[in-house]
Amino acid sequence: MNYRQVHLDFHTSEKIEGVGESFQKEQFQQALIKGFVNSITLFSKCHHGWSYHPTRVNEMHPNLHFDLLGEQIEAAHEIGVKTPVYLSAGFDEKTARRHPEWLVRMQDDSLLWTKSFLEPGFHKLCINTPYLEELLSQIKEACENYEADGIFLDIVGVQPCYCRYCRETMEQEGMNPFNKEEVMTLAERVYANYTRRVRETVDSVRPGLPVFHNGGHIRRGRRDLAYRNTHLELESLPTGGWGYDHFPLSAAYARTLDREYLGMTGKFHQSWGEFGGYKHPNALRYEAALSAANGAGVSIGDQLHPSGEMDMATYSLISQAYGELKEKEPWLLEAKNIADIGVLSAEAVWEKNRAFMDNTVEEAQRADVGAVRILLEGHYLFNVIDQEEDFEKYRLILLPDVILLEEECRNKLMQYVKKGGKILATGKSGLDSSKTKFLLDFGVDFLGENQYCPDYFRPGFTLPDLDNAAFVMYSQGYHIENVSGEELGSRENPYFNRSAMAFCSHLHTPGRNEKAGPGMVSGNDGIYISWEVFQDYATKGSLILKRMVQYAIDYLLKDKLTLKTSLPAQGINTLTKQKGRYIAHLLYGAPVKRGINTEVIEDILPVYNIQVRLNVKERIKRVYLAPQNADLEYTQENDSVHIILPELNLHQMVVFDF
Repeated sequence: MNYRQVHLDFHTSEKIEGVGESFQKEQFQQALIKGFVNSITLFSKCHHGWSYHPTRVNEMHPNLHFDLLGEQIEAAHEIGVKTPVYLSAGFDEKTARRHPEWLVRMQDDSLLWTKSFLEPGFHKLCINTPYLEELLSQIKEACENYEADGIFLDIVGVQPCYCRYCRETMEQEGMNPFNKEEVMTLAERVYANYTRRVRETVDSVRPGLPVFHNGGHIRRGRRDLAYRNTHLELESLPTGGWGYDHFPLSAAYARTLDREYLGMTGKFHQSWGEFGGYKHPNALRYEAALSAANGAGVSIGDQLHPSGEMDMATYSLISQAYGELKEKEPWLLEAKNIADIGVLSAEAVWEKNRAFMDNTVEEAQRADVGAVRILLEGHYLFNVIDQEEDFEKYRLILLPDVILLEEECRNKLMQYVKKGGKILATGKSGLDSSKTKFLLDFGVDFLGENQYCPDYFRPGFTLPDLDNAAFVMYSQGYHIENVSGEELGSRENPYFNRSAMAFCSHLHTPGRNEKAGPGMVSGNDGIYISWEVFQDYATKGSLILKRMVQYAIDYLLKDKLTLKTSLPAQGINTLTKQKGRYIAHLLYGAPVKRGINTEVIEDILPVYNIQVRLNVKERIKRVYLAPQNADLEYTQENDSVHIILPELNLHQMVVFDF
C-alpha cells in the first residue's frame, strides 16, 4: 500500500501562458523527498480537456511545449516514487464546447454541474456517446507511452441522462424515458459498460494495472460498484464540506470490502482548486493519523502551479504528517481491523430494497451518520456493514432507524441471534415491509406511529451526567406494547401538537408528566428504542440520544467489549491486529468551526492518564508505545489487560505483544 501519496491536481486553462516552463526535475524531486512522498498521481488529461504530453488522440495544452508528464514520471521513478496517472473522465471542457450534444442532460434538458456556458465551470459528458471511444483511446495511449503505476479516472459514476444518445437507446429498446426506474436501468448498464471497456483497454496494454474510478462517494451496499476498482480512494476533505466525521464512516464500510483503500484529504484550507490555501500542520497530522488508525493509506491533495514549479511550502506542510507516518508504518502494514459492533448501513439496505423502503436515501444516510457519531463518541469498535457481510463476526448488530426487513435479511438476523448475537434496533427498524409487525423478538408488539411529535422519553436507568427527567424526542416516535420484555424507559406525550390553533411557548408543547407506554424495551433478540434516534442525533446531537444508545449497547454487551478507554468524547480509538500483537490507536483532536462552514483543527491539547482496557484471550508479554518503543506498565487478570497511558498528543499507538 502507498501510505504516503500526493494527488497533484493540474487543471490548467488554455488562457494561461508558459505552462510548465519552470518545471525542473531536481526541484520536483526535492519537493517529494522533503514531503516523504512515496506515490504521486500525475496528470495525463485535466478537466479542461488538455493533455500534458505529446498525443496522437487528443491535443496537448496549447501553451505547453514539452512532455511534462513524461519528465515528471522519470523524475519520480528515479527516486523510487510511484506514479499513478490521472485522466479526467466526466469533465473535458474542450470536448464539451465542441460537442455539446455529448453532454449529460437532465429531464428538463438542463446541464449537469454548470448550468450554462455563460457561467464559469465544467460540464459533465455522457459516456453513452461517442465521447467514450475518445476517452478509451486517451487511456490506452497513456498506458502505451508511459510507465504509469495505475490509472485514476475522475468524475464518473452511475448517471441518469436524457441526452440524445440515451433517449435514442431507450427508444430503440422500448424503454420509457418518463419512467425513472428504466432511466436508472440504462444508467447502470452504461456505467457497467464503461468500467468493462476501461478494464479491457488497460489490460490490452498493461494487464492488471490498478484502476480507480472516482465518483466522490463509495455507495454503501453497492459492492458491485466498489469491485470495479482494484483499490479505493475515499475522497474526504474535512475542510471542503465533508467534515471530520465523514471519513470514519466511509472507512468503516470500505474496510469490510477486501480492497486496499486510501483516505484522500487535501493540504488546502478549504477544498480543491484553492491556490495559496494551507491548513494548519496539526490538521494534516491528525488527518493522516486518522487514516492510519482506520487501516487506510493516505493521499493528500495538492495543486501544481501552471508554471510547473512545486510549492515547497506545501511539501514542508506535508512533511510534518508524512514524516510521522513513515515512522509508524511497521505497525500499520497488513494490520487487520477488529470490531465488536456491525452497523447495518441504512444506505446499504436502501440500495438493496428501495422498492419497499418508505424513506429517502438522504434519510438513510443521516441514520448512518448519527449511528457512527454515537459509536465514535462512545469509543466502541465497529464496522459499517451491508447484508452481504458475515454477521457472525460481530457481537452486536445495530439497525438504525429505517431498516424494514425482507425475508432474506430477517432470516440472516434470526440465524445470527440463534448463535448468541444481539440486536439494537431503533425507529422503524425490525418491522416488516408493511410496517405492521416486528420480525424480531424485542418483547413488544407494534401499534403504529405516535400522533404526537415531538414527545418525551423518561429513562428507567441512571444517566452518568444528568438527573432523571422527561427528555424531548424530536424524531418520529412509535407506539409499542410490552408483552414479554424488560422495560428500560417510557414515553410521555405532550398536551397537544404545536399548530396555529394550539401552541405553547416558543418551540414545542410540554409533556403531561404521565406515562404513555414503553419507549425502550429489552427482549430475547435485543433492545428496541421507539424513536428514530440516529437521524435525530445527526441533525440535533442531543446528549440524551447518545446516552440511550450507549446504555443499550453496554446493557447488551456487558463486559464483552474488546477495547474500552476513558478518552473524551472527541477522542477516537481503533484496534488492529498484526502477527503477534494488537495495536490500539488513540487520537484526540477537536475541530472548531471557522467562517461559515469550515471545520479546522489548529491547537492540539494533550490528554492525560487515559485508562485503557483490552479484553483478549492471549497472554500479553509486553506493552509499549510505538513508534517510541517505550515500555508501559500493565496488569492482566484473566482476559483483561489494564494500562494507563500517561499522555496523548494527537495520536498514539499502544502495542500489546503476545
